[in-house]
Amino acid sequence: MPVRSLSSSVLKWPDEQTVHQAVTDWAKRLAQRQPGVLRVGYFGSYSRGDWGVGSDLDLVVILDAASAPFGQRSLELDLASIPVPVDPLIYSEKEWQDLVQAGGKFIRALQAEAVWVYDR
Repeated sequence: MPVRSLSSSVLKWPDEQTVHQAVTDWAKRLAQRQPGVLRVGYFGSYSRGDWGVGSDLDLVVILDAASAPFGQRSLELDLASIPVPVDPLIYSEKEWQDLVQAGGKFIRALQAEAVWVYDR
């Protein structure tokens, strides 16, 4: 039989508005530090409104140009001020345009769901 304990944990996860504000503030700071930032947005469960405890934030950043390899670009980001785990995708403008041109299910879903919090 389950026993309730007064020392048990209660999980509280940040809601959509809290995450949205944190990402918006983070994007503004990023753009001030890195003038090559063109757009910042998020997609996935937080943009659709079906997030839950444990949901991560699917972040997309578009830069005018990128010198680091795709898989290493997120290492340069300080994401600590965003209150949930973040899965960042960082594209150069050319890579983004190539994705859009190629089409496909992923880019169509991303474009349909994206909530853009910064747009230069």
